[in-house]
Amino acid sequence: MPPHISSPSRVSSREIWNLTWPQILMMLFQFLVGFTDVVVAGRIHPNVQAAFGIIIQCQFTLLVVGMALSNGGIAAMSQSLGAGMPLRAERYAGLMTTLALGLCGLIVLLGWVLRDIIFSLLSVPQNLLPLTNELWAVVLWVIPANYLAIQTMAIFRSRKNVLIPLASGMIMCLFNAIGDFGFGLGMFGLPNFGAQGIIVSSLVAVSAGALFNCFMLWKKGYISSKAFAPLRWQKKAAPYLLRVALPSGGMQVLWQLGYLVLFTITATLPMNQETALAGLTAGMRIESLLFLPAMAFSATGSVLVGHCLGAGNPAEAKRVGLRVAATGAILMSLVAAIMFPFVPAISAFVAPDAAVQAQAISYMRYNLVSTPFTVTSMVMTGILTGAGATLYPMKVNSMSIWLVRLPLAWFLGHILWQDAAGVFCAMLISQCVGAAAHYYVFLRLNWYRFALTAKRTQRA
Repeated sequence: MPPHISSPSRVSSREIWNLTWPQILMMLFQFLVGFTDVVVAGRIHPNVQAAFGIIIQCQFTLLVVGMALSNGGIAAMSQSLGAGMPLRAERYAGLMTTLALGLCGLIVLLGWVLRDIIFSLLSVPQNLLPLTNELWAVVLWVIPANYLAIQTMAIFRSRKNVLIPLASGMIMCLFNAIGDFGFGLGMFGLPNFGAQGIIVSSLVAVSAGALFNCFMLWKKGYISSKAFAPLRWQKKAAPYLLRVALPSGGMQVLWQLGYLVLFTITATLPMNQETALAGLTAGMRIESLLFLPAMAFSATGSVLVGHCLGAGNPAEAKRVGLRVAATGAILMSLVAAIMFPFVPAISAFVAPDAAVQAQAISYMRYNLVSTPFTVTSMVMTGILTGAGATLYPMKVNSMSIWLVRLPLAWFLGHILWQDAAGVFCAMLISQCVGAAAHYYVFLRLNWYRFALTAKRTQRA
């Protein structure tokens, strides 16, 4: 086995932590990029903040193909490295990146052509439509840079090299913060471009991070001419990548569409639609800070489970999966308990408008209570992705949002309570159902049968 890959026979707590803490910081920097956007938007005007909430959700929807391919790539690369086959891992890296960038152009084109249909389906308020269209035209330019950043970070993570993505996240955060406050609010003696300045800053920041990743891949030798495998190999290897990516992409599409429907339900509440929408946007940004460590634990579980299964050790994969999930849920629940008394102060910082603050406070209180369930679902999704068993999270997450969350959100928000609190309560209930279903899958079903076995990959 190559010296840079540790033996997966027994994963230590130290290895789990060494993989997790840099990813927590990396995701913190990524969070600060979006958080800064929302904060600066709120200081321009509440309508700008509401428009950004819509734009961000639409942008996530366009990124799902790139994220799905990176999930498939992490599973294939981690299992290949665990099996002691670095060349196969490099070839999967090249295949994953090529497919992602090739599809990116089509996705951007569809995003532009279908923009009016998208905003119509979302029931965007008429007074927000001009601004939303204006911002969307610039956001589409950020998508290719995002795709490149997502794929290159996946290559480093699969190799357990998480310090370079951390440095990349720092670069993005720095560029974005300077640009947002400078070109968004006219600080530091820079021209004030308002909302357009925020979007352009994101483009520059993400591009800088992606280019840094590419340079480090070349310097580390993780990508070379060997990454571009013969067509014969690609034809045999692509089915596994797609078999993992397609359910992952389907899950993310259904998940993001579910959030778009949730925005629509919120935007059409019987009263206070605009403040409820802005409060939902602000609350989700605050909430995402809490769940950054959960995302890091999810990523750690994905890589470690992939390495264990690649080495033919499903028992260790199951053991380390349980440890990572339990540790993440317990730690994040403690953090949520500490945050609870400070929700009003945090909401006031993100949303200066008093009416928006009230909605954000309501959102945060419901979602802090759901922390152990939300974290469990997030980490289990990552673990099953590392095993290549993305079919299970797709079913569980889609069920929890489409069969539980959305019907309840409409009933509680529009019929019973006629308030945004009904939408937030429905989110809590759906997270409880999702966590229970994930544990059933992990403990009772044969999810490790989806792994890329040595026998199968030798034929590729």
